[in-house]
Amino acid sequence: MQDSQAKTPTSLSYRDAGVDLDAGSRLVERIRPLAAATSRPGVITELGGFGALFELPLTRYRHPVLVSGTDGVGTKLKLAIELERHDSIGIDLVAMCANDILVSGAEPLFFLDYYATGRLELEVATSVIAGIARGCELAGCALTGGETAEMPGLYQEGDYDLAGFCVGIAEKANLILPERVQPGDLLLGLAASGPHSNGYSLIRKIIALTEADLSTELEGVSLGERLLAPTRLYVRSVLPLTRALSVHALAHITGGGLTENLPRVLPRGTAAHVDLDSWRRPAIFDWIQTQGQVSESEMLRTFNCGVGMVVCVGPEEADRAARLLREAGEEVWILGRIEAAEGEPSVIYRGGALDA
Repeated sequence: MQDSQAKTPTSLSYRDAGVDLDAGSRLVERIRPLAAATSRPGVITELGGFGALFELPLTRYRHPVLVSGTDGVGTKLKLAIELERHDSIGIDLVAMCANDILVSGAEPLFFLDYYATGRLELEVATSVIAGIARGCELAGCALTGGETAEMPGLYQEGDYDLAGFCVGIAEKANLILPERVQPGDLLLGLAASGPHSNGYSLIRKIIALTEADLSTELEGVSLGERLLAPTRLYVRSVLPLTRALSVHALAHITGGGLTENLPRVLPRGTAAHVDLDSWRRPAIFDWIQTQGQVSESEMLRTFNCGVGMVVCVGPEEADRAARLLREAGEEVWILGRIEAAEGEPSVIYRGGALDA
């Protein structure tokens, strides 16, 4: 006769299935002061509720428009995980969202994150979310909430994923829309801090094929550090500019580079003429191009190539705009101008390797 106890199932818990609720609770307590440090007028609730509450600053807006953006950081995460550098990837997450809504002339109000992993590692998660909080401080928005998901079996050991969501506000009459752009407008380029958060599948392919040593020094810093430099946030310099003078267009140069992102903010019947000799391309892009034997056209449609944001203004405002941006800490170049053209908006390059 079989032992009846052998048929009795063992009492299981969520922890037995790989989900540590206690670790999740400890993480919330760790990040609570980080989120509190990003608080701004309008925040009503602290972390821990089912929804984040934010009161709109309607006294400052006659016809407010909410502007939202969501994004992740792509396979740059794989490099951060491989190099065990988790402290700045959260800045990337905020920047990718906040810079996007800035393009419409919006002031970022609040941010929420989504952190997913197979097994919650408290120190790693705390470091990542500390970076998100730092990004929110740089963007001037509040970290009002988020979600931590522990999903055993869905992610490999040590892996995690990130997504974010940013909400901003703009005056309807002041929205920056393509119809503002006119032939003769000048294009100002703002320096990027590196590849930002785009093109990393190609970068990682190049690293794998060339067996590159990420500790190799590149302009005084290791290659790995160059590649993990966080995406630059342009809110504190560009948002005041939109209030000081008439900005005709803004373009956040993400995946697709100048080639695909500039036309997104231009009206039909115009073309952006860009001089490739007008700015200094950082060495990290020369390394990518040389090691991967990447063509110039592919570089320009994959990477920002050193230009993280483009500001389009009338020629009479260009000098003042450049001065104000430099005073705000930006490196600025005049990239080119808008010309009349037929059909859909496009980018026309001159100079650089394309003329070689």
